Amino acid sequence: MKILKPLIVVFIVSSLLTSCFKDNDDTATVTRDINDFVWKGMNSWYNWQTEVPDLSDTKDDNSSEYAAYLNQFSTPEDLFNSLRYQYGVTDRFSWFIDDYIVQEQQFQGISNSFGLKFQAVQINNNGDIILYIKYVSNNSPASNSNILRGDIINAINGTVLNTSNYNSIVNDLYKETVTLSFVTENNGVLTPTEDKTITATIVYENPVYLAKVFNNIDGKKVGYLVYNGFRSSYNDEINAAFATFKNENIDELILDLRLNGGGSVATSSYLASMIDADAGEGIFANLEFNSKHTGENGSYNFTNTLNVYNADNVKTGEETINRLTTINRLFVLVSENTASASEMVINGLKPYIPVKLIGTTTYGKNVGSITLYDSPGSDYTDRASANPNHSNAMQPIVFQIFNKNGDSDYTQGFTPDIEVKEYEYWNNILPFGDENEAVLKAALDDIRGYTTKTGTIKKASSNIKSLDLKPFNKFEKEMYLENDFSLN
Repeated sequence: MKILKPLIVVFIVSSLLTSCFKDNDDTATVTRDINDFVWKGMNSWYNWQTEVPDLSDTKDDNSSEYAAYLNQFSTPEDLFNSLRYQYGVTDRFSWFIDDYIVQEQQFQGISNSFGLKFQAVQINNNGDIILYIKYVSNNSPASNSNILRGDIINAINGTVLNTSNYNSIVNDLYKETVTLSFVTENNGVLTPTEDKTITATIVYENPVYLAKVFNNIDGKKVGYLVYNGFRSSYNDEINAAFATFKNENIDELILDLRLNGGGSVATSSYLASMIDADAGEGIFANLEFNSKHTGENGSYNFTNTLNVYNADNVKTGEETINRLTTINRLFVLVSENTASASEMVINGLKPYIPVKLIGTTTYGKNVGSITLYDSPGSDYTDRASANPNHSNAMQPIVFQIFNKNGDSDYTQGFTPDIEVKEYEYWNNILPFGDENEAVLKAALDDIRGYTTKTGTIKKASSNIKSLDLKPFNKFEKEMYLENDFSLN
């Protein structure tokens, strides 16, 4: 067994969302250094290095031609994006990091935020658009303003949303302060209730949002977990949730990953280990790197222990994993936001137990990344020796992930076994854990043996469609490695 020491993701929460770097007077020198770091880091680690002509190993053989090549780009980020394989199509995932301290904090659920997730819906043929609240973080500006899941908004900063202005007005959601106009709905008519102005602050978001046991679903005990991100500093919280499920001797488990865009590979393996004790210490996933880093290839196994971290992501101990022995299948609630490490759990468990998906098609991300720093002496993996003149880094895709059977073909996402589109119930979005919440009800009804998907729940109308919102954080669909996880 070898420890993956070169692949280091260090998280420091020392000065929230404030870079400790100052601009260097010699801007040209710093830019040249960053460009050199971008090319050489990508040349070494990038998953599709051999598919990108400008990442050829001979590109830097002639120093003057190499310098001229680097100098043609206006910014290091432009260079980085030019090196992405089929940018936006095959590689939809790599990104350039402006400030890695901010990025590291966001990986642990620490961000400057309203504490809200929205869904935009065109509700009729007249072009009217609303936002409904999908999620509210605890102890956030939104929760402190008594904003609730299911609340409906029809105006932002005083402008009522429609198909003509949506693309411009929705950008106000990404400002520091926003005023939201709330309405109620009755037979398609929206009635204004109140306006609420919220300002973003630092939010610490616990991804273990809700753990609940339904005691009598057709005579069965059903565990239900809303889990919103694979964040290693909350490993002990998710283990505690499974302690409850284990003590209750649940018969079925519903894992709600609708808002879970991924995160730590190690935490993903821990969660899978909690779900299926019968997997023993078998292979959960295999990772494959490019031809320059085949020494990093290896398997992640199911395990009986997990690492515990504090808020600064410093390891403080270990715990025995609470592995379930009373279930023989898994229900997963999914959406287009279910990505990366979430899909890794689905894919990794499929060879071991039946996995039934309820919701909409998942995102489709079977690759993962590491953070690369401007530290050439470590092959760009050592944060401690990074160039002190700037805080740029990269988060390129560097490995592909496979399950025990060698399956990795889900770039188009996993298709649900039972399709339920939450936005079609936009005027009746219930709290997580409510038995009549549309997507959860479909899973519970399947456990009951009902043939209908959502029973008597009524859709808002047939003339509606969901609209896209850009993510509030780049890392929302991420899968990354940490420094102390072992490969066999």
